[in-house]
Amino acid sequence: MKRVAILISGGGSNMLALVRDMVGGHPARPVLVASNDPNAAGLRKAAELGLKVAAVDHQSFGTDRSGFEAALLSQIEAAAPDILCLAGFMRILGPAFVRRFAGRMLNIHPSLLPKYPGLHTHACALAAGDVEAGCSVHEVTDQLDGGPILGQARVPVLPGDTEASLAARVLAAEHQLYPAVLRRFAAGDRTPILPR
Repeated sequence: MKRVAILISGGGSNMLALVRDMVGGHPARPVLVASNDPNAAGLRKAAELGLKVAAVDHQSFGTDRSGFEAALLSQIEAAAPDILCLAGFMRILGPAFVRRFAGRMLNIHPSLLPKYPGLHTHACALAAGDVEAGCSVHEVTDQLDGGPILGQARVPVLPGDTEASLAARVLAAEHQLYPAVLRRFAAGDRTPILPR
């Protein structure tokens, strides 16, 4: 049984999708939900589910990213996870941190990578006149949103879409895709889940 730690920064909807799927015959179980924001609503939701939670406030470290990452790492390593899932974790992790979890850290990104890495993905898709958007789950490497893709889901861009309406539809797809990828990944299968 693989042990999974999940990093969040906000409400934790993708975290909840992952946790709710890790039951029964699933090859993994959640062992920690951690955040860079002590007030993240997802921490409360995770605690209500009986999960171990931890917060390391990045703001208290100022510009000392290595100090923040060392404190975060100590919380993560205490839970001894096999897999680390970033689920709306809004901090860029440094190369040393990423290397420590090489090949076992996943992230969900709200675009069809390699399109639109980084922020403002929905605005980019709308500005480009794209007819479809979507989301990607990828392995985390030291290249921003550039690791091997483990799954994608497509979502149509509809006439009259706003950033908010498109984001909501993509988020619903994320909640389906991320658990499916994690289930396969935890079982040792890295074959990408790609739309037909």
